[in-house]
Amino acid sequence: MTVTSAAAADSVDIEGHGVPRPLSPLPSEWRSLSHAFIKQARLHPSRIAMRDSTGVKLTYGETFLRAAVLSRVLARDLGSEDYVGLILPPMVPSAVANLALGLLGKIPVNLNFTTNQAMIDSAIEQCGIRQVVTSARVLDKCQMQPKAELILLEDVPPRVKLADKLWGAAVSRFAPESTLGKFLPGLTRRGLDDLATVIFTSGSTGEPKGVMLSHRNILSNVHQIEEQIHLHENEVILGILPFFHSFGFTVGLWTPLALGKSVVYHFNPLDARTIGKLCEDHDVTLIAGTPSFTRFYLKNCRPEQFRALTHLLLGAEKLKPETYRDINETLKIEPMEGYGTTELSPVVAVNIPAEMDLGAGRTIHGNRPGTVGVPVPGTSVKTICPDTGADLPKGAVGMICVKGPQVMLGYLNKPEATAKVLRDGWYSTGDLGFVDPDGFLKITDRLSRFSKIAGEMVPHVGVESAIMEATGVDEHHVAVTSLPDPKHGERICVLYTDLGVAPDEVHRRLMAAGVPRLWIPSVRDFVRVDEIPITGTGKIDLRSLRDLAQKQPVA
Repeated sequence: MTVTSAAAADSVDIEGHGVPRPLSPLPSEWRSLSHAFIKQARLHPSRIAMRDSTGVKLTYGETFLRAAVLSRVLARDLGSEDYVGLILPPMVPSAVANLALGLLGKIPVNLNFTTNQAMIDSAIEQCGIRQVVTSARVLDKCQMQPKAELILLEDVPPRVKLADKLWGAAVSRFAPESTLGKFLPGLTRRGLDDLATVIFTSGSTGEPKGVMLSHRNILSNVHQIEEQIHLHENEVILGILPFFHSFGFTVGLWTPLALGKSVVYHFNPLDARTIGKLCEDHDVTLIAGTPSFTRFYLKNCRPEQFRALTHLLLGAEKLKPETYRDINETLKIEPMEGYGTTELSPVVAVNIPAEMDLGAGRTIHGNRPGTVGVPVPGTSVKTICPDTGADLPKGAVGMICVKGPQVMLGYLNKPEATAKVLRDGWYSTGDLGFVDPDGFLKITDRLSRFSKIAGEMVPHVGVESAIMEATGVDEHHVAVTSLPDPKHGERICVLYTDLGVAPDEVHRRLMAAGVPRLWIPSVRDFVRVDEIPITGTGKIDLRSLRDLAQKQPVA
């Protein structure tokens, strides 16, 4: 499947909005994600590629061997469909399974196992997925049964034949790179502008949208991260974000494997004791996570466990000044706040604790607290008027739009939704902000009706729909906004005029209906108001809604 991207170039002419810092061309051997990995496997076969908290450890050579063998076994089960689902936590088997599907020329779709059955089945239906690679333990823990044929990883080892092992060894170790495509069809079936994965975001009406990311999107973002941060030769990355999350897929999976770095996986980002030990035992140098996770580590881990840490990349929620201070004082490093969205592969901008060359002889310290940093190379940022769509002058607060090689191909089978956010290669983020005179991006507010709770996107309209379904009221009587939360970044707040029942009964009904836990507001966050504020055009006045929530006493 080939899709043409409006942002297919490695550098961007941004049409009068200020030339971005240049991005060097992608390495010539990066013809796809699989090609990028194989290049590292052949260059550094004995280098540690990945570990996880179960004690599994694989070199690049061993990883290539296992992925090749698994691809041969899976080929006997998989049909001709392009899309294959995965329901697996971020651990070594999941990473190898993603690699194996890529070597087969399949499009891996990592499904969000923290959501509900309906969301999973919607994603499966939208992609036309017939088979899902998963684990019996994962399904048992998540209490779900996807509407697809299941391929359990526990069943794979007994099915691996001696011929599979010999074939895998021959292909991964001895076959010339020029001939690998004869044995691994993904190397010839997929190129830079082909679809690499679909990552589902929470849909505003309860149905998730599939973000289509190409091999070029992801590899460009990996390249941009490298040119912005300059990873060490012996960088060890902590992989705690799931692969159904764009940050987990790009930074946790493909950044280490495309650049020849090492990654250490653990399935639970809140398991501070295990994470502290992994960082201590394996000298982890880079952690990518959220401020909420980091506060948890500061509270429950010893500072010396992070002695090797040099890069602490934080996003998904605002990095508060007090958290910045505590990290700096405790770990003796500058945290790096960044910004991105699934539709942007995901990284747009990130602070760096080093001097940055802005060109024309200008050098500036690259970490400015309160901002999300300078856009990564090859990325253009402008602001537009939210009401008219007109371009605003540099420095003016408006809706943030981004252009660059990391801009998605579009939403799967949703051309109208794509057209609303993607024009002439510019992606409208739905966030408000501005670029300061030194090029640092500042986020001031969010227009899009989502909350980021513990790093996950929660759609306000989806929550409203669930409440209306549970109570029988219509949109004139209930609206959802978000408020800051010291533990999870944000929390859902429900403003209502009349629900017909008490908030605790609404809460009970939402739980009984199987609504995702992150979507269910606390009883204390139901606020009764005289009327729901609306604009002159009849839309909910989002700013007034939030202001009202902040001013009203909680029932």
